[in-house]
Amino acid sequence: MDIQEIVQRVVDEVKKNMNSQKNDIDQNKEETIYFLEERIKGVDKPHNAASIERAQSITPARIGIGRTGTRMLTRSYLQFLIDHAAAQDAVLRDVSDDFLQNMGLHKLETRASDMKSYLMDLDAGRKLSDEAINYLEKNGEKGKDVQIIVCDGLSSSAVEANVVDLLPALIQGLKLKNISVAKPFFIKRARVWVQDEVAAIVNCDLVISLIGERPGLNTDESLSAYMIYRPTEKTVEADRTVISNIHKDGLTSVEAGAYLSDLIEQMLLAKCTGVSFAQQRNNNM
Repeated sequence: MDIQEIVQRVVDEVKKNMNSQKNDIDQNKEETIYFLEERIKGVDKPHNAASIERAQSITPARIGIGRTGTRMLTRSYLQFLIDHAAAQDAVLRDVSDDFLQNMGLHKLETRASDMKSYLMDLDAGRKLSDEAINYLEKNGEKGKDVQIIVCDGLSSSAVEANVVDLLPALIQGLKLKNISVAKPFFIKRARVWVQDEVAAIVNCDLVISLIGERPGLNTDESLSAYMIYRPTEKTVEADRTVISNIHKDGLTSVEAGAYLSDLIEQMLLAKCTGVSFAQQRNNNM
């Protein structure tokens, strides 16, 4: 079989997967669709097939994909390029305005005026723009137990893939526990520490940031939830609690919403997050 036949087979399979997995697309809007191939046994005549199958069952890493000469198989190489492109797009693409409107999330921005400044200047993504500060001072809901913020971080794909289910589940879980929740909003080009400034402006007890994680070659849709209780200028990373790997192949969105609401209830009672909260939980076990 020559290389043209191999490539054609891969292209045919790509089309097949795209037809079975893609969602409805606005024909007037350019959009890219990626697919994940089924796990294949690429090693020809392995000495221990059971070991390869066992390893593949516990990790999405590229294990047992085989090779041809000193290189990976064409199918695996093409999938690698697709995954790499998806990871790049997750970082560089913006969360769509239509998505934010449908979710009812008002868009604020940080001092990072463009993606270059966001990637090169860490502090720019940790501080709200003057316009964002003015908006929160005038329109933010003050004095609530919890403020939820949604941030693109390093993956817009993670936000669009998870927030639709996670945010309603989280809000419902908190309200069922009689925990007051301020109206959520979205911050563009944000980093985790921006939550400290938000908390100071809206005077909430706890702020939770739902933020896109740095994408990898296994998924570009992983989201993290960072929580901090009453942050101050002396707050350090050890004061934050983070739940990561929220995506369809990890902690699913709906499960994350329920789990986070339970966790936040415990944090509000303990009046702390991070290492201090972990120590309290261990002492109470």
